[in-house]
Amino acid sequence: MLTIAVDMMGGDHGIKVTVPGALHAMLKAIDSKKPSVDFVLVGNEPVIKSALNDLFLTDRQLRKSRRRLLNHLSFVHTDQQIGMDEKPSVALRTKRSSSMRIAVNLVKQGRAQAVVSAGNTGALVAVSRYVLKMFPDIDRPAIVSKIPTQSGHCYMLDLGGNVDTSAKHLLQFAAMGSILATELDQVLKPRVGLLNIGEEDIKGNEQVQQAALLLQKSPWINYCGYIEGDAIYSGDFDVVVCDGFVGNVALKSSEGVARFIMQLIKQEALRSVHRRALALATKPILKAVKRRIDPRQYNGASLVGLKGIVVKSHGGADKFGFAKAIGLAITEADKNIASLIGERLTMVSGDQESDSMVSSTRSSKSYA
Repeated sequence: MLTIAVDMMGGDHGIKVTVPGALHAMLKAIDSKKPSVDFVLVGNEPVIKSALNDLFLTDRQLRKSRRRLLNHLSFVHTDQQIGMDEKPSVALRTKRSSSMRIAVNLVKQGRAQAVVSAGNTGALVAVSRYVLKMFPDIDRPAIVSKIPTQSGHCYMLDLGGNVDTSAKHLLQFAAMGSILATELDQVLKPRVGLLNIGEEDIKGNEQVQQAALLLQKSPWINYCGYIEGDAIYSGDFDVVVCDGFVGNVALKSSEGVARFIMQLIKQEALRSVHRRALALATKPILKAVKRRIDPRQYNGASLVGLKGIVVKSHGGADKFGFAKAIGLAITEADKNIASLIGERLTMVSGDQESDSMVSSTRSSKSYA
């Protein structure tokens, strides 16, 4: 039995999105019957219940499953929430009873195996880091998400959790991204690329160049060199590493381009009767393309490096996207991904210490 804590008050749209999104994610989880999942909805309980009742009246599918859904539901009430524009440090100090903080606390207490929030990203990172703590070999949590590629998807991190990062942090991101690709997709040697402004060794700032040297020396990371922005979607890499500033800009730009392309196709298809007929004939193809590049399909980014599973939904996500984020949390909780990352990092750290001791011994012998 898994339990997912959901921050119902976060995001740009609040309960207008979180309530229907949570219900549809719940229904999908219940219908799949593997694993069995319960949900704790954290927020203003009377407001949430009112929204639930409205949905049961207007949505036929949900109305038919009302009893099953309610059997898997519980509530934790609070009327305090963290605003999308609040400073993380202020939210951490003054909003201890916020829906976000309580939801994260449920994971710390073992009452939930994962938490999902569409709230303030900086606050979620700060609260999660303070409450759940980091693994010993990780300095900062990173935001990672799947990115669609020609051959499936890759994992990209960091996507906004850390604006300023060191070469060491980028190495840690590469380690966690590789573990995710191995544990979730069974990729034995994930191909890791370091996002840069060119593929040549002389390109990039000092931070990126130093990270490249660290990655090259790491015996357990399959580092494949620099990757430019236009190659993210090629399918040639399983993990793309960058700092949070660059990653967030790249992600948001990609989402904008995807919407722009679909809007262009729609405009051109409606320019004449002839084009409308062609669009109708190619509708299955267009729908398939739209589905593959729809950012909502990939909504939900994990905060990795924490001693617990935290999934961040896009603040502007609709109910479909929010349900996707909850689905990701269920998958990671089912696979116990946070513990697996911790175990693998410990093994890697042990291997590094052994290699260092061997190198030190050899060096001492050579001077004897």
